[in-house]
Amino acid sequence: MNTATQKQQNTTMASLSIVLCSCLIIFMAATNTSVQASIQFQVGGSLGWHEPDPNNTEFYSQWAQRNRFQVGDALVFEYQNDSVLSVEKLDYMNCDASNPITAFDNGKSTFILDRPGDFYFISGTDEHCKNGQRLVVDVIHEHHFTSPPPISLPPQGFPPMASPPDQSFEDSTSASVMITATSMSVFVTFVIVLLLAP
Repeated sequence: MNTATQKQQNTTMASLSIVLCSCLIIFMAATNTSVQASIQFQVGGSLGWHEPDPNNTEFYSQWAQRNRFQVGDALVFEYQNDSVLSVEKLDYMNCDASNPITAFDNGKSTFILDRPGDFYFISGTDEHCKNGQRLVVDVIHEHHFTSPPPISLPPQGFPPMASPPDQSFEDSTSASVMITATSMSVFVTFVIVLLLAP
């Protein structure tokens, strides 16, 4: 084989490597967007979905207020001997389980938040709903990756408020690790392709 033919083959291989690497980077970036765009929220944190204590009937309202829900996120309801119903606002207000949009009773149910706006959930057990086992989730538009707002400090003279640990922190940390791992794999692949190119 002469030198000119060998140079042409090397140039073709280098071009092919660059094209394949570019396709891989585009594919990984596209799939990475969907991974980082959703968070799974464990409804009620470690307590799950159950009838709240009589002294804590606002438990699920408070839980929802501590979290920020966006299109693409998922709510995971874990429960025993109960159910969870997605309902209209009026049915939520009246604890009416007769006409649910969706109903789950399998002990662990996942509901995807597929649009902005309010979602209403109640227990299928009438008394549980009336005793506070119901939830309103306000969903904002898709994830936009901006830096978080600064933490505001309480006015002087007031002790800082402590909030219970939340599953969403662990989920967002997992998403960050996934994003970093994907970015690193793209970078390493690119470097390997460059090193293998003649």
